[in-house]
Amino acid sequence: MEATTLTPTQQHLLKIFSFNNSEAYAREVQIVLTQHFQSRLDTEADKLWDEGVLNQEHLDALRHEDLHAKS
Repeated sequence: MEATTLTPTQQHLLKIFSFNNSEAYAREVQIVLTQHFQSRLDTEADKLWDEGVLNQEHLDALRHEDLHAKS
């Protein structure tokens, strides 16, 4: 089995969260991270919309594509 090296971010998170290993705390961290990355995604989508790269026509086309088949 190949050894895995943790990124600096992963190492930092392990240190920060090592003191509390409850399931409730893990869920809280998951929610906070999800909200953070959703906010970043929303900001980027708004930027693309404002630039005309993304529009309703593109969104409608994506709705009917099988994105997993394109791997």
